[in-house]
Amino acid sequence: MKKSNKIKLDKSTMVLKIISYVVITLWAIICILPFILIISASFSTESVISKEGFGLLPKGFTLTAYSWVFRYPKQILGSYVVTILMTVFGTLIGLFIIAMTGYALQRKDFPFRNGLSFFIYFTTLFSAGMAPTYIWVSRYLHLQGSYMAVFLQLLMTPWLIILMKNFAKSVPYEITESGKIDGAGDFRIFISLIFPMLKPALATVGLFLALGYWNEWYQSSLYLGSSVDYKPLQYYLYSIINQANALKNSVAGANVTITALPSNTLKMATAVVATGPIVFLYPFVQKYFISGITVGAVKG
Repeated sequence: MKKSNKIKLDKSTMVLKIISYVVITLWAIICILPFILIISASFSTESVISKEGFGLLPKGFTLTAYSWVFRYPKQILGSYVVTILMTVFGTLIGLFIIAMTGYALQRKDFPFRNGLSFFIYFTTLFSAGMAPTYIWVSRYLHLQGSYMAVFLQLLMTPWLIILMKNFAKSVPYEITESGKIDGAGDFRIFISLIFPMLKPALATVGLFLALGYWNEWYQSSLYLGSSVDYKPLQYYLYSIINQANALKNSVAGANVTITALPSNTLKMATAVVATGPIVFLYPFVQKYFISGITVGAVKG
């Protein structure tokens, strides 16, 4: 009797696994299809795309869209360098500051933690707005036309501080007490004991910071414009698309036919160029990202 129950249980478990694998596989295919469409369209001819629409395979294979993106190799390379430097240093510095802030705000022996926490929570509900921020950055901080105008504004956000604070609550306070007993100061305790235990949260927050820096274009359009030699990557690609659209809509035009100018295919090519490095980065932090976002959401 027990053997038959075990056989039934094994069969039901197997069926459940098969159904789960099928559902996950179908969902993965649904998620991957848009990326395939983007890559396929980036290698397609603009005229064919306009007539027949998008497909899983390139229609009229061509590299015209990519030739538009890379027609100034020095500019695109400089944009990559600027964006990579801002992403790397911004992520590292932001992680360190956010980790220290989140750890300090969850310390029960920190006398100002409630007041500072309220200030941070308040900024998630209300903000000064674009005009006061622009006046503050350009007129008072004198950062107009400087990369620092973009770099500093993305360095930390209230939501990431709250996420780090909630995760830091999972670190036992006894670890801090043991460090104090051994005569270590607060900064030494944080660096030697607490910081290594925040790896899941660091990976989660680091991914959000890196995505913020990598995908940034709006602040660059406000504060950088044409005042810098090399624009951040997203803003540079955005400028290329605007130039192509303006040329296509121009009555005078250029010595090319209107259909030869890429529009939809150029957008897809810029998407491939912009998202490629981040797509390759995500698998390395996926394990920590899931655990970090879960703990940060559950802890109150």
